[in-house]
Amino acid sequence: MSFIERRTGITALMWDRIGPIYDAILAHPFIRGLTSGALDRSAFRFYAVQDALYLREYARSLSLAAARAPEDDDILMFNEHSKGCLIVERAMHKDFFRTFGLSPEEVRRTPLAPTNQAYTSYLIAVAYDRPFHELIAAVLPCYWIYWEVGLALVAKGSPDPLYQKWIDTYSDEAFGKNVEDVLDLADRLGAFLSEAQQEAMLRHFVTTSRYEWMFWDMGFRQEAWPV
Repeated sequence: MSFIERRTGITALMWDRIGPIYDAILAHPFIRGLTSGALDRSAFRFYAVQDALYLREYARSLSLAAARAPEDDDILMFNEHSKGCLIVERAMHKDFFRTFGLSPEEVRRTPLAPTNQAYTSYLIAVAYDRPFHELIAAVLPCYWIYWEVGLALVAKGSPDPLYQKWIDTYSDEAFGKNVEDVLDLADRLGAFLSEAQQEAMLRHFVTTSRYEWMFWDMGFRQEAWPV
């Protein structure tokens, strides 16, 4: 079930801010190519490798969220999400890499693409340098946007079993429960913040939502360093 219409508090403001970004994500040829089956396998291969490298750093940001969380339940939640991020995603990527004939060592040796480097650096910088509520806003798009995209695509399906597996992963109910838990935390935090503090959360949410679009675009273009 989509969370877009069900949210109140700051998460409703967040989604309202990124409406055009989300529309651009759904319209992107990478996303449309997943359901049509027209996405070039080389683009998906590039994306999958970069995504595996990204998720290692994303898991670090979730571990830092756990370390900084003021409540016991939130410490437990982010530690579990960090662990699951590596275990569940690693299993999915393992299937992808087997299809592409890639070894784990080959994946690890791959350098981060420019967009990936910028996005992960941003997340880690926020995790270390900004207040906890800002960190939650920064990590939230990777949860929420993937869930909404997964739901949007699962209704269409894909003729390509590899792409269908990706769609199924991000429309799974267990993943949706994780998303809802973080959304609820964001709203609890936002309720006690000043207008300026809420605006800081909104800025981070918009920024990392833009990075989500850029990440799929990076995969579609198979982005390389220009020099």
